[in-house]
Amino acid sequence: MDLFDYSMQDQLEKEGPLAARMRPKTLDEIVGQAHIIGPGTLLRRAIQADRMFGSIILCGPPGTGKTTLARVIANTTQAHFSSLSAVLAGVSDLRKVIEEAIERRRLHRQRTILFVDEVHRWNKAQQDALLPHVETGLLTLIGATTQNPYFDVIKALVSRSRIFELKPLTEADIIHLLQRALADKEHGYGTLEVSIDAEAMTHLARTAGGDARNALNALELAVETTSPTNGVIHVDLDVAQQSIQKRAVQYDKTDDQHYDTISAFIKSVRGSDPDAALYWLTKMLVAGEDPRFILRRLIVLASEDIGLADPMGIVVATAAAQNFEYIGMPEGWYPIVEATLYLATAPKSNSATAYFIVQDEIAENGAKPVPMHLMDPSRDAQGFGHGQGYDYPHSHEGHWTPQQYLPDDLAGRHFYEPSDQGYEKAVQARLKAWREGQAAKDKKSTKSK
Repeated sequence: MDLFDYSMQDQLEKEGPLAARMRPKTLDEIVGQAHIIGPGTLLRRAIQADRMFGSIILCGPPGTGKTTLARVIANTTQAHFSSLSAVLAGVSDLRKVIEEAIERRRLHRQRTILFVDEVHRWNKAQQDALLPHVETGLLTLIGATTQNPYFDVIKALVSRSRIFELKPLTEADIIHLLQRALADKEHGYGTLEVSIDAEAMTHLARTAGGDARNALNALELAVETTSPTNGVIHVDLDVAQQSIQKRAVQYDKTDDQHYDTISAFIKSVRGSDPDAALYWLTKMLVAGEDPRFILRRLIVLASEDIGLADPMGIVVATAAAQNFEYIGMPEGWYPIVEATLYLATAPKSNSATAYFIVQDEIAENGAKPVPMHLMDPSRDAQGFGHGQGYDYPHSHEGHWTPQQYLPDDLAGRHFYEPSDQGYEKAVQARLKAWREGQAAKDKKSTKSK
């Protein structure tokens, strides 16, 4: 870095956004993440001793301190620290870093730590280019990603790295950071008279959604756009609400939030908790989830988790999907909510999963031939006797007669066990009578033989 670069960097640090100016420079200045950098933790000891034990990947939502932690390591280590953004840099940039690292190691015996921000944005070929140099130890990688590294970073790189997950900051953490910014005379607003009401501070912290950058940006907007009265900049709740009007919803339709939230939604409906189901549903819709995806999952759930306990469940779910196609958004959320609440409060049965029991039976013992009396008589009744011996149920009282329908080897086997919930309780009673009748006939046939 020459004199002009240093001057520009110094100017950016002094005139940059509040969130950038207030970025912690030491481990003790970092707020939150005590589970990975608290006193006595492995990562903290390694950073303090400048003994990075191998490559690491930092994952977590935006504004939780991934880049900050990397920069703290840069300020602490005696190794050379290089930084790339996967959004802007390509393989040619990586090659240059590698060449410089080789030269540095050869001439000065100095290690190189490479920080790659948004590492998941590199494709497989770009990530593969890192692999041999991480493997040999030429580069110690610090990767940062907002995605799940087990899905968005190649397995070979993950297996050679330790994964550290950063959590969203708590409301108390955010308030602490805002208070620090207000008191800091060098980088924050400590040289100004700023009065912020308690409810305004709480609103900023609560609405930031665990994102420190979001909260500090809002504070900056509030302070910089409020004219002082008698030398005091007063930030009340109204100013705070204008500065950060909508809570950030951490949700991406391709990442863990998508899968975790739909999982919580389905489990809440299955668990008969309409309040939780409505909460997760609303989170998904507010975040922009595809309503059709939610409706498809509800249709599956209506059969998988409710089934014959309430046969109307699948009717309601299907009708909601059809209604949504007629209406569209924004009013289309009404049938989705109705279906969600209906299914959440319906009696539950997973008896349809009997399918898997039969599937396992066929996989283990093969598919059995159809008994002669159940075969189609329209083609081979005369030559082979297909269909002979079949007893037509509607010819009998109650439209039922005991008769074997399973293959001979499976006669008497029960795969479907109805629950005692809702409509299926009546099914259970009917089926019990039929099965007892069939068992009596089978017993009588066995004795006659």
